[in-house]
Parts: sequence; C-alpha cells; structure tokens
Amino acid sequence: MNAKFLIIDTKILPEVFAKVVKVKELLRTKKVKDISEGVKKAGISRSTYYKYKDSVFTLSEGIIGHKITMGLVLAHRAGTLSKILDTIAQKKGNILTINQDIPINNAATVSITFDASKLEVEINELLEYIRNLKNVIKVNLVAVE
Repeated sequence: MNAKFLIIDTKILPEVFAKVVKVKELLRTKKVKDISEGVKKAGISRSTYYKYKDSVFTLSEGIIGHKITMGLVLAHRAGTLSKILDTIAQKKGNILTINQDIPINNAATVSITFDASKLEVEINELLEYIRNLKNVIKVNLVAVE
C-alpha cells in the first residue's frame, strides 16, 4: 500500500498521536535516556508508541531535505522583510526565492521559498516566530515539497 500523507491540526486528533510525537521529541533532544522513560513521561504504553511511531510525524520530520513556501502579508515598513529573512537564516533555513508584490493600502504580499533541510527548529515554531515579528500581518504555509 502506498503511503498517503495529510497535514492535520492536532486539535482534532486523538491525544495519543501527540503523545507519540512527544516521545519522539524527548528522544531526539535526549531529554530521556530511552523509550521506556519517554513513554512513561508522555503517559502512553510502549506498545502504543511502537504501534504509531513509524506513522506519526511532525511536519519537520517529514520535510528533511525539502522546500517550504510560505505566503506573508507585511505592513509597508522599512526592514520588515529583512527581519524575516534574517530569522530564517538564523534558524539555518536557506532562502531559494522571494517574490514581493508592490504595497497596496500599506501592505505587501510576499512569497518566500526556502530549503528546510538544515532547519534547527520545527516549521510551526519558525512560522510562529515570524508571525510575532513587528509589521507581520499574516503568515501561511503554502507548500511543502
């Protein structure tokens, strides 16, 4: 059977999937020494972890070596785009393309595509950080390739 992937908000999924992801994160960051300690901390059984570990991933786990395109609406203020590009670079994203429309009503639409293969943070964390920058009106994940 061919794998088919969906991007789903965790709010609508059973809690067990988020707990499996939590165990994987604890192991990856070495906050626990082994799976037994991780599942105990997350509050799931080892059998549950093993049942889902190869099928449940964060967005970042599934995009190693891939491209991310995000769409933004930015207030027309000097330095706003520069701060966003700096943020992506600081987190080890490699900018591939930037497309910017002229500002209309003091807001410009921007599309940025970057290589996420060496990204040091989760995609959602990066998007949230950019959302919180001054003069950023809107941020959307447009595509993951």
